Amino acid sequence: MLTFFNRVGESLVEFFIQAGDFAVISARAIRAIVKRPFDVENLMRQFAAVGVNSIPVVTLTGLAVSMVFAVQLAFGFKQFQAQGLASSVEGLAVVRELAPVITGLMMSGRIGSAMAAELGTMQVTEQIDALECLATDPIHYLFVPRLLAALVMLPLLTGIAIYVGYWGGYLILVNVEGQSAYTFASEFYKLIGTRDLRIALTKAMAFGLIIALVGCWRGYRTRGGAEGVGNAPTSSVVTSSLWILVTDFFLTKLMLV
Repeated sequence: MLTFFNRVGESLVEFFIQAGDFAVISARAIRAIVKRPFDVENLMRQFAAVGVNSIPVVTLTGLAVSMVFAVQLAFGFKQFQAQGLASSVEGLAVVRELAPVITGLMMSGRIGSAMAAELGTMQVTEQIDALECLATDPIHYLFVPRLLAALVMLPLLTGIAIYVGYWGGYLILVNVEGQSAYTFASEFYKLIGTRDLRIALTKAMAFGLIIALVGCWRGYRTRGGAEGVGNAPTSSVVTSSLWILVTDFFLTKLMLV
């Protein structure tokens, strides 16, 4: 029994140490955003990696999730002879929840894990130590371009997911369920206002912040050689995905009041 409590205590101490370290590194990274000079070439490379190269994944995922959701809505509302409501609910769900959350989760798997693996490799091969020896701040040089890229590109990718989400619903509700194109288009936007778009883009920026900070922090704190580099991406994806879901709940609750 004593061993059990010892283990629980050690786990809690380790958790608070990690949380404190993450908070300190995150604060340093956010403060470094306004620090000059900017490495424009590195920044453009991160914009391409986070944004341009992620468009196919976001497009296919957004389309597939929207189509599946439309099938479920059509089936459910048909039970109550209320098929006309399906496109309205589809529009609201795509804009407020599906597009930002699915984009965030996909990017945590694709971009967050890549950041953790890249920085983890640099850490175990002592490239980060070399940066410090050259009087280069690794937080500014490594974190800031990735952080800015995620903050700018996640809202744009969410906009793409909303656009393809519209066509995913259209394919199912118009082409399969027989709803008229005019009815679908008018009902899809019926419950959506500028506040809903603001909610979606705010969530996307918050998710981008989480993905970049967690991915970079896991890579920056990698220890244990090749095994540590292998564990860093997995840990990054699990942690950022959990934080995305928790943050989504609180942002939804806060912004819908």
